[in-house]
Amino acid sequence: MSWVAGETGVMRLPSGRLVRGRGLRDPMPSGHPPAFGAYLLGSAPPEFGWVSRWIRWPDFRLPADPSYAGKVLAEVWERAAGERVEIACGGGRGRTGTALACVAVIDGVPAEEAVAYVREHYHPRAVETPWQRKFVRSFTR
Repeated sequence: MSWVAGETGVMRLPSGRLVRGRGLRDPMPSGHPPAFGAYLLGSAPPEFGWVSRWIRWPDFRLPADPSYAGKVLAEVWERAAGERVEIACGGGRGRTGTALACVAVIDGVPAEEAVAYVREHYHPRAVETPWQRKFVRSFTR
């Protein structure tokens, strides 16, 4: 079961897959909980009650282990084919936007266009720092 397009934070990829981005400091959006989540935080998140992966990713920075981040984001993409999947960080814009842009690259969006894609389809201020934009431009499937 997937998200409903148009729900808060839900971004449709070109393939039709739906992924929700959100900020953990905001209230949980109404509706069903995710089946899987990728959480981008400087320290380990709490237990959520669904399958999740933690990517050590300090605020305004890049993932501590880019290779592991790539594997988790590939899992996000794979699971989004039929499950409710979310990506979240504290505020839901910088790290979450960066990760969503990388998932868009996995889905076939050219890396040099992925930030613009996420800003159009998720949040206009997604991917906050120059090094996050560079990370997306150099991201490969």
